[in-house]
Amino acid sequence: MIKHLFSFVKFSHTIFAMPFAVTSFFYAWHDMQTNEFPWRVLLLIVLCMVFARNAAMGFNRYIDRKYDKKNLRTRNREIPAGIISPKTALVFVIVNGLLFCVTTMFINALAFRLSFVALFTVLGYSYTKRFTALCHFILGIALGIAPAGAYIALTGELAPVAMLLSLLVLFWVGGFDILYALPDCDFDRENRLHSVPAAAGVKNAVILSAAIHVIPAATALLIGFLFDRGLFYWAGCAVFIGLLIYQHAIVSPTNPNRHSAAFGLMNGIASVGYAVFSITDVLLTMNYEL
Repeated sequence: MIKHLFSFVKFSHTIFAMPFAVTSFFYAWHDMQTNEFPWRVLLLIVLCMVFARNAAMGFNRYIDRKYDKKNLRTRNREIPAGIISPKTALVFVIVNGLLFCVTTMFINALAFRLSFVALFTVLGYSYTKRFTALCHFILGIALGIAPAGAYIALTGELAPVAMLLSLLVLFWVGGFDILYALPDCDFDRENRLHSVPAAAGVKNAVILSAAIHVIPAATALLIGFLFDRGLFYWAGCAVFIGLLIYQHAIVSPTNPNRHSAAFGLMNGIASVGYAVFSITDVLLTMNYEL
């Protein structure tokens, strides 16, 4: 069952937002100007990320089960395939949602109060495809909460660097989620579901996704200039932007099914690469004691 639950929520996709949350955490630690490393808070942030994403993905699978069963691409998912029952999925969502809110109680009062807003956002995204093609950006907002939340978790306040990281994640996710929706263009139209590909067509969606990804690329550059980051940061920036360019090079409007490599591998490497180099840059600018 555990194996099926990990597959059910695509646990490996946690890697998209998690590196940015951890990067924001390190910026917060740097700004606090203390050598003592806050392991406890980092662990709580990671747990919050896992619980919130489990709840969000589980809820998405639960309410989309009717569409997943009709769609050739998704009919083998756990609920339509009968591997996990809808009731089990709903219990899984509720338990993870509660664990998320309870975990924030051990961080600080502001994190706990904001946990309800965050949970409403990540769960509410699942309904948006039913009424707006902007659903990709609602998903971006849901994941973009992570860097801001991580900074707040450690400092109890929000800073410009965390807000910029959230902005970066918002448009990065919104752009690649458009690519992810390409193969479902016809299905969405037939079932009155909304997405950029369904509204604008595959070719225009690919162009729009590329245009949108200019924003996270520019934001990554802006962070480097505004906060006078070092060589390692710029190396991470180059990895991130380079992989943004590469994924658009391999996604063709005439062959949208090539999106899989771009969505999974390229974005995972981009987020981890950016985070590793950014964190290394932070560590080199301070005397730290892990």
